[in-house]
Amino acid sequence: MNSKKIEFTVGIFVLAGILAISYLAVKIGGTSLGNNDSTIMARFSNVGGLKEGSNVMSAGVKIGKIGKIRLDASNMVAIVEIKLNPKLAFYGEKQELVVYDDARASIKTNGLIGDKYIDLDPGSSDILLAANEIIVDTESALDIEGLISKFAFGDIE
Repeated sequence: MNSKKIEFTVGIFVLAGILAISYLAVKIGGTSLGNNDSTIMARFSNVGGLKEGSNVMSAGVKIGKIGKIRLDASNMVAIVEIKLNPKLAFYGEKQELVVYDDARASIKTNGLIGDKYIDLDPGSSDILLAANEIIVDTESALDIEGLISKFAFGDIE
């Protein structure tokens, strides 16, 4: 009888340990079990190395992550899913993050050859961008290889 009680207690501790490790893995990995992000889209002619899970920044502050990147075959453009954290701390208080229909999304690089991220200017018009609507005012990634080849072969005017 006593050995069954010890086995049960050890089992409870093992289960608690597995749950704790799972929780830490999710937190450290930067994912969440509950998805409360608001999603908008952006249309780019060239995403040039942008990856799923990359950061979305505004004024140097991380405000979200890149979701799926897919090709719109009819227009031959890339459609990027932008998952924004809907609740951010602005000067110590919680406010809703809003994006307007004149928002501008630009693909930038951390450093000279660093990771790509999207810099989002939320705009300032009177019309809010609804969930899953597309930002059309975008700036694609700079094609360094193309510029170097043009320079090397004298095609720069």
